[in-house]
Amino acid sequence: MVEHANSSNFNDYISSGLTLVDFYANWCMPCKMLAPRVESVSEEMGNVAKFIKIDTDEAMDLAMRFGISAIPALYLFKDGELVDKSIGLISEEEIKNLIRKNI
Repeated sequence: MVEHANSSNFNDYISSGLTLVDFYANWCMPCKMLAPRVESVSEEMGNVAKFIKIDTDEAMDLAMRFGISAIPALYLFKDGELVDKSIGLISEEEIKNLIRKNI
């Protein structure tokens, strides 16, 4: 399951284990296309990683902190450190590979 996070609880989510962060905006069509793919992967790999969504319009501080200049953007954190990222619309298999190579 993908949870919605915000600036105030973001660090709590990424502090331990693997966390895939989906940076998106409600007006972004590729973001809307990516969302069900991330949801599907979260159902399959929820025991391996946490999955959260960050609305870049509501959390501009996080978008600036991580230099988000294009969305959708998937950022993978491991124990609070950014370990990988993918910008743009990708397949479910590519999302899974992003996670698998960083376990």
